[in-house]
Amino acid sequence: MKTIVMLGTGMNTMGGVSSVVKVYAQAGLLRRYGVRYLATHCDGGKWRKLGVMCRAYAAFIALLLRGEVGLIHVHLSSRASFWRKSGFFLLAFAARVPAILHLHGAEFNQFYGDECGPWRKRFVRFIFDHAARVVVLSEAWRRWVQGMSRNPRVEAIYNPVLLPPASDWAARRPGAVLSLGRLGRRKGSYDLLQAAARVAPQVSGLELRLGGDGELDAVRARAAQLGLASQLNLLGWVGAEGRQQQLALASLYALPSYNEGLPMSVLEAMAAGLPVLATPVGGIPEAVADGVEGFLVAPGDVEALAARLAQLLEDDALARRMGAAARRKVESTFSSDAVLPQVERLYRELGFMPR
Repeated sequence: MKTIVMLGTGMNTMGGVSSVVKVYAQAGLLRRYGVRYLATHCDGGKWRKLGVMCRAYAAFIALLLRGEVGLIHVHLSSRASFWRKSGFFLLAFAARVPAILHLHGAEFNQFYGDECGPWRKRFVRFIFDHAARVVVLSEAWRRWVQGMSRNPRVEAIYNPVLLPPASDWAARRPGAVLSLGRLGRRKGSYDLLQAAARVAPQVSGLELRLGGDGELDAVRARAAQLGLASQLNLLGWVGAEGRQQQLALASLYALPSYNEGLPMSVLEAMAAGLPVLATPVGGIPEAVADGVEGFLVAPGDVEALAARLAQLLEDDALARRMGAAARRKVESTFSSDAVLPQVERLYRELGFMPR
């Protein structure tokens, strides 16, 4: 019996792809369709990563040789992730197995446009052109892929989130600003520090709760330079259970990124009923309408970021109203119940029904 083989990073790794796949698993999608999941990447050193990749290739080739693969669904981003997964596509193409290319990379346009020469660009286009379906995370990314690839089968399917129980707004900590992700310039971490330094004198109880790996020492040093050392709480990488605790405690979620796909952290914050302060990059404007579920400011505009930060922290009624709107948006558009039927439709169109 042929099966769907899904390929992506290990479910226990850090990052958005593992969060998406875990939602697929927890919502029962993998079980309903008998999906075989092969991890192609893990956290850790290069030899450990190489071992995981080689084992995934060995398992995949064995499944192909036994004629058990009917469809592959590959989650990938840019750079090493693309090159690591490209061999799976070539094997599937050679075996005439249809492939879903599911693009997550926030910087894939930069990777393709600035880091690939003519031959590498041609190879990237070859992989995209020959996929049975290309799935992207937003309409903005769909337009970009359609401009790069001649594949007409490009679809925007949002990342799904599980809707947690509604939390009590009164239990939230006033002034607590949460941000999750790899700390550094791309996520706007230093812009957020500068904005917080501007509003700190007027906002009582301000606390920046930053969760993630990345440039921890540099962020800590910059906060000290700005006089924010006592108001900075570096949480380290926050797992699934810890994220829900942090989201229930905060009164605002901030992610002033310079580029994104459709960040799971923003959707999780919205599901938890938090207003979002972010930038209009990638798929974020499709999740957060400026002035409705939160505020959007231009990347790098620290003055505007500070103004909106102060507004949301000082106007509790506004923050609460936007948080409620954010949760309603997730219920209708980004919950697993709303999104996963679209993935299942692709599987059915490519010949697979629930087991």
